[in-house]
Amino acid sequence: MNLTVVGTGYVGLVTGTCFSEMGNKVTCVDVDEKKIKDLQNGIIPIYEPGLERMVQKNFEKKSLNFTTKLENGLKTAKVVFIAVGTPMGEDGSADLQYVLGVARELGQLMQHPIVVVDKSTVPVGTGDKVKAVIQEELDKRGVQINFDVVSNPEFLKEGAAVQDFMKPDRIVIGAENDTAFDLMKDLYAPFTHNHDRVICMDVRSAEMTKYVANAMLATKISFMNEVANICELVGADVNQVRIGIGSDSRIGYSFIYPGSGYGGSCFPKDVKALQKIAEEKGYQANLISSVETVNNKQKMVIANKVVKRFGSDLTGKTFAVWGLAFKPETDDMREAPAIYIIKDLVQRGAKINAYDPKAMHEAQSFYLKNIKGITYCNSKYETLIDADAMLLLTEWKEFRSPDFEELKTQMHTPIIFDGRNQYSNLKLENKGFEYFQIGKI
Repeated sequence: MNLTVVGTGYVGLVTGTCFSEMGNKVTCVDVDEKKIKDLQNGIIPIYEPGLERMVQKNFEKKSLNFTTKLENGLKTAKVVFIAVGTPMGEDGSADLQYVLGVARELGQLMQHPIVVVDKSTVPVGTGDKVKAVIQEELDKRGVQINFDVVSNPEFLKEGAAVQDFMKPDRIVIGAENDTAFDLMKDLYAPFTHNHDRVICMDVRSAEMTKYVANAMLATKISFMNEVANICELVGADVNQVRIGIGSDSRIGYSFIYPGSGYGGSCFPKDVKALQKIAEEKGYQANLISSVETVNNKQKMVIANKVVKRFGSDLTGKTFAVWGLAFKPETDDMREAPAIYIIKDLVQRGAKINAYDPKAMHEAQSFYLKNIKGITYCNSKYETLIDADAMLLLTEWKEFRSPDFEELKTQMHTPIIFDGRNQYSNLKLENKGFEYFQIGKI
């Protein structure tokens, strides 16, 4: 099937590449000329395991193409995916200018019937707006071309996006008629060969499903972090509490690990957007609002522990930071706890030795740009030289089993602040360390 994917960000690039891997002919469109040129030269703008090789292979086979001109992708396209950004506005709502801009251009350029698929995370009712904008442009041209608008939200985990797309837990399709449903089922058939994971529903329910899924996961994280903070106050161990409740099949172990809060491109934005959706309908979503409040406070828990141990004036202190990305297996630093913790410590006079396997460039060029007092190191052990403490902020695999004797040798004082509770079962206090974690004194 001939497909066009508009937007070559995280969702668009993964979507287009994975569809081409299954034999479809895909054209990816983006207005960013540099990004398109880089993609044509095999340079991938994001880090995602397995993606680079897949892009290069399918580009060489000519089943995956990149262009800046939408008309080039529309000539033979049967399905057009809208996968552009929906950044958060100042009021917390999703900004639809790019989605509706693509819809308008589609209405101006389409020459034959197509199915337009909203892949971007969009508020409930966006499908109706996309449909209206396309029809408005067709009316201006005085032409009648049939088209359908479908909602097909993505459920990709950063760091496992390719795997998630190729072997999905579920494929949600929101459409208005059987023709659109059947076409989308055919498109996804290779991904559901062993088990039918397609869930069909109306467009608005599909749009809502994406927001609710992310808000539910964010709620579990904030709930467990709230419990962790209570555990510290009463002298309980949240790590043991987690095992105790996770063994209940109704609860399970997923997303109940205490830590420094969630970040990334989805949870923060989608929780705010869901609040805004409710607010616009006159409903105060107290629980969802609390999820965000708890998370914002949680990002500073490790910084607060550092201040409690060393004092509010950190002049002359050096801290090794392991991990900058909001989670492992990605270079994404959007809303990462590391940003807030590092800025707070630097403001108090501290110096930072930082290392992350993939996110160093993101930190230097954007998220921590022009912040003085940060040294970016080539390895985790290099950060430790004369450090007063080490802060673990991202649970990368290479941080799981470090040489703790090396830590004691290199550090000025053997102190660890574990923002992900990675070492909670190692009894580091018995190995000569001062060890601080989430949810246990």
